[in-house]
Amino acid sequence: MMRHEYPRPQLKRNDWLNLNGEWQFDFDDQNQGTKLGWHKNPSQLTRKINVPFAYQTQLSGIDDPSFHDWVWYSRNFTVPSNWESKRIILHFGAVDYRAWVYVNGDLVGFHEGGGVSFSFDVTDYLNWTNETVTVKVEDPSTDETIPRGKQFWQEKSESIWYTRTTGIWQTVWLESVNSTHLSNIKFTPNIDLGEIQIEFEVEGDYAGKQFEIEITFQNEIIANDIIFLYEKYNKRSIDLFNNKIFRTGYHHDGWCWTPENPNLFNCKINLKKDSLLIDEVHSYFGMRKVHTENGMFYLNNKPYYQKLVLDQGYWPEGLLTAPSDQAFKLDIELSKEMGFNGCRKHQKIEDPRFLYWADHLGFLVWGECASAISYSEKAAARLTGEWIEVIERDYNHPSIVAWVPLNESWGIPNVRSNKQQQNHSLAMYHLVKSLDTTRLVISNDGWELTKTDICAVHNYNHGSNKEVGKQELFKQSLFSSKDILQSQPAKRKIYANGFEYTGEPIMLTEFGGIGYKFGEDAGWGYTSVGGPEEFLLDYKRIMKHVYSSKILHGYCYTQLTDVEQEINGLLTYDRKPKCDLKEIKKINCQWHSDTILEAVNIE
Repeated sequence: MMRHEYPRPQLKRNDWLNLNGEWQFDFDDQNQGTKLGWHKNPSQLTRKINVPFAYQTQLSGIDDPSFHDWVWYSRNFTVPSNWESKRIILHFGAVDYRAWVYVNGDLVGFHEGGGVSFSFDVTDYLNWTNETVTVKVEDPSTDETIPRGKQFWQEKSESIWYTRTTGIWQTVWLESVNSTHLSNIKFTPNIDLGEIQIEFEVEGDYAGKQFEIEITFQNEIIANDIIFLYEKYNKRSIDLFNNKIFRTGYHHDGWCWTPENPNLFNCKINLKKDSLLIDEVHSYFGMRKVHTENGMFYLNNKPYYQKLVLDQGYWPEGLLTAPSDQAFKLDIELSKEMGFNGCRKHQKIEDPRFLYWADHLGFLVWGECASAISYSEKAAARLTGEWIEVIERDYNHPSIVAWVPLNESWGIPNVRSNKQQQNHSLAMYHLVKSLDTTRLVISNDGWELTKTDICAVHNYNHGSNKEVGKQELFKQSLFSSKDILQSQPAKRKIYANGFEYTGEPIMLTEFGGIGYKFGEDAGWGYTSVGGPEEFLLDYKRIMKHVYSSKILHGYCYTQLTDVEQEINGLLTYDRKPKCDLKEIKKINCQWHSDTILEAVNIE
């Protein structure tokens, strides 16, 4: 199986070459590969691997979950002959965790950070006949100060921790560009003014060039603009609504992006020298605004109740890597089929192809980077660096409405009272806000919050159908803001010492986790049921308490799928429904008004 789809949907060019597929591979447990000259003579590698799947996965062809902290990759490739006058860029979707990249034996670059994309201009390293790319990877299996998310630092998965992903786990590819080309484009919608702000940078000799953009909506050209370039960086705003009320979203959604109507504007962008085409890229954007007001989340200036599902983004055959592009689409379609309008991507910066489908199908996304487990100054610096790259890459996706830089005090275990760790939480909040003013930021999802745009609470203390006392305590704990803020569901305060609730929306962002053994798989959940009927009864009971709350303005249910030993998904690990999904949708959609919070009498 091979991943064929174009990997960077927000900046698409026609000239590209997919390098996925069979590569040479080997373990280097003693870290002797460089000394032995593997970068210059990669024929010494003794194994084969199917990129972009990590060696721990079935789809890699290796399927070895044991610790190997140093690994090597290599493959040959040929640059298309019609690219010879171009600059050649080598792209990596993601490599976990440190990567040294060689072309024809020469080091072309180094990257640290397991969840984000990076690239190198390799033109000057090519011989224009038979080329070789070699990658050395270090992934410290037991280091708790690197952003590792759910990847366990012990060999065997257990509890909430899963099998590790080492090395290349997203698409590797080449593209050709002219020496003068568009290097970056950023779309910032402003629905209040009806404008799209476009920022872009040009690499190379920009003087005397023209930037041309054609914007279409529903296959109709609605704007054309030409900018004559005098600087490397440029910014321009284009009025799209043009004082037309039905475009604004005042009535229905207009031209705005929502999960119900995921309206997108397509862009064709040309860089020219007079009539000579120098670069052509295709992109898209959505007109979407999020803010909070009076304890509620607003989408496009209207109160909007978020019904999210926790999505770990794991697959049995690929772990962090989806087996196909359609697998991303399927997860969103199944989630919407159950009545969810979005997800919280948990402890994983997801492949841009998932975000592409979320944008096109209409699905809210909370973006969340993998956290470290323990705190150190190095851990703080590593997380900071990765978030800067994440926001730069994913800024244009309208589906993303919130960023979650920290989760459940992972990486800041003493944040309740430790000033240094509180400052790290504050620093992450303000860093993200300084890089992206258009989205909400949750400082520490779950508990021990500092400065935050949403009071995000985790509470699994709902008990089972037989535990009436726990059920009543759970219901009471969600009844009012006072009840929620005084609760300590994991024996942790909702806000860290010195911080307090200031009126932000309150959401229950982890709960549920009903364990249901489907087939022969053994595992665990936060509660346990014996069959689909009991599963639906328990789900309905828990959701009844959530919807009865007078203060909650949204939720995130745990979780979309089973993952390894966790059997608390609505779907199995291989995406089989555990019950009638129409019944889940009926429960999710029956008890809520889109704009008014109220307690509903449920029989």
